[in-house]
Amino acid sequence: MKITFHGGARQVTGSKHLIETNGERVLLDCGFFQGHRAEANEKNRNLPFDPSSINAVILGHAHIDHSGNLPSLVRNGFEGPIYSTKPTDDLCAYMLTDAAYIQEKDAEFLNKKNEREELELIEPVYSITDALDAIQQFVPRPYSHWFGVTKNIRAIFRDAGHILGSAVVELEISDKGRRKKVCYAVDLGRKNLPLLLDPKQVTGCETLIIESTYGNRNHDAVENAKGDLAEAINRTYTRGGKTIVPSFAMERTQEIIYNLHELHREGAIPNIPIYIDSPLAINVTQVFRRNFKYLDDEAQEMIRKYEDPFGFGKITYVRSVEDSKLLNRMNEPMIIISASGMCEAGRILHHLKNNVEDKRNTILVVGYMAENTLGRRIVERHPKVKIFGEEYNLRAEVVKIDAFSSHADKDELLNYVRGCGQRLKRVFVVHGEEEQSLIFADAIREMNPALEVVVPEEGYTTEI
Repeated sequence: MKITFHGGARQVTGSKHLIETNGERVLLDCGFFQGHRAEANEKNRNLPFDPSSINAVILGHAHIDHSGNLPSLVRNGFEGPIYSTKPTDDLCAYMLTDAAYIQEKDAEFLNKKNEREELELIEPVYSITDALDAIQQFVPRPYSHWFGVTKNIRAIFRDAGHILGSAVVELEISDKGRRKKVCYAVDLGRKNLPLLLDPKQVTGCETLIIESTYGNRNHDAVENAKGDLAEAINRTYTRGGKTIVPSFAMERTQEIIYNLHELHREGAIPNIPIYIDSPLAINVTQVFRRNFKYLDDEAQEMIRKYEDPFGFGKITYVRSVEDSKLLNRMNEPMIIISASGMCEAGRILHHLKNNVEDKRNTILVVGYMAENTLGRRIVERHPKVKIFGEEYNLRAEVVKIDAFSSHADKDELLNYVRGCGQRLKRVFVVHGEEEQSLIFADAIREMNPALEVVVPEEGYTTEI
């Protein structure tokens, strides 16, 4: 039995972890790498293993850094099942086709410039057809029920509390009379998040693979998020500006809408128009409505008895490109929520291009921004930022609200490791920038010196 870490090792994006036993090969996640364009293009096009040799994929959740390269896997020969929860299956039906569509449209936009300058044309990593092929291979499985993955591997999904449909994966792996239990807790949510159930603690595993996105620090209290959101909106409204929110179309957008609904009902923000400018976010919101039984009790009660928190009167959902462009010609205060969350693709780039140089406006960051992304450069307040190959002065106010994070922080992650129990012998720390992963690994060692703690590099292979 062995595991190889092919992505999400000493970095946040591109999660891919290969389990092998007795000739069987199972991939945990197949995520899209995000970062420097040339590096991302190289890694996403050239998978580090033979896709046709993989027997099955187990997908923890639908975020693109975990699911986004499944179409490449299928395109290059993978024919097996992709196991996920039902909400993840529903979400990926939109997420993967949208990722392909954005690649095609961004390539089309940039190639107009490249043709004029006689530069090499850009090709999408995969097509919408590839995405549709991958979607056909999904096999949904319920939470809390063991299922066979291969002859020697079985798995069970536990709610990870990270996004709708996210799962901590428990694996039971057999080989020549030996049986080992491995837990994959990547990504892990927080307690008391709006909409979501709390993460389920697993016990009894010998090996734990755990994220470290925020392994070097703690978040503000979840309860502070709504007040911080109101404060930023009110300050921008007073200046006559727009609040631009780069947001993941899945989960974070719905969480922000939910909070805006409560703020509006409480009279805590002005009577201001709110635009959700993301066809994907609109589709994902429909998935939330269809899967409301997976939400927490408070959200279910609101949907059943009162009103739809995703469709209250001040929200306009924008589908067409023409209506999206119109927002940038409007000069009154408004809130625009648009994807992608790390500002690497999609309509948010056009809103940033048109609004970052106006000091009345606010760029409101409500999620994690990986290294070498435009979102990270905005969070770090670089004086100039490059959008579509052109430089713009960053004059808008930048506000970052960490309390919205759906990733467990340092103390929450340590508590999860502690809760795994006495059978735990080995911990692999992944899905974090190198500095964060190393700091978190040291914190685990300090908490429990008996544990073997490894921060694998990309390509690292070890026996389980």
